[in-house]
Amino acid sequence: MANLETPVCNFDWKAPDFDLLGVDKKRYNLTTARGKNGLLVMFICNHCPYVKAIRERIIRDVKELNQHGIGAIAIMSNDTAIYSEDSFNNMTLVAEKFNFCFPYVLDETQQVANAYGAVCTPDFFGFNSNLELQYRGRLDASGKEAALLSVRRDLFEGMLQIAKTGYGPDNQIASIGCSIKWREK
Repeated sequence: MANLETPVCNFDWKAPDFDLLGVDKKRYNLTTARGKNGLLVMFICNHCPYVKAIRERIIRDVKELNQHGIGAIAIMSNDTAIYSEDSFNNMTLVAEKFNFCFPYVLDETQQVANAYGAVCTPDFFGFNSNLELQYRGRLDASGKEAALLSVRRDLFEGMLQIAKTGYGPDNQIASIGCSIKWREK
């Protein structure tokens, strides 16, 4: 399992659209996922220890961001033939168990992860109301173990700034996690 860091934020890069099936059997795209003040696109999965360490914090932050007009969607792009823990059925079980308050969708072809340039789980992309990238960084200082509850909430604060001003913070700390599990070509 390779540990990777996300690249620096490419400010104003436009969000590529998608059409993906959620664990609730509904289809989602940029229009259905976004909020009036922006959109948080998260690449996560079920098996990654980095995601497991912050899953509850992601849910907490998305709930609070929704109150500020930020929509959110979680995309699972790993090769499920190799990582069965990330299968659609298991995605459904995880979403139900943890009461996800955002769509959890499957990128079966991995085209969406490729279009976004996602490199790891978790990988966070924060867009403003014009769907221009303003945040590409970590949730907080957590790694494979959750950080103390008192740590700075980098993603939350960055997305809150985007909701209020349309612009993300100049200084962002890269997210770290497990590599996307790409299919062999």
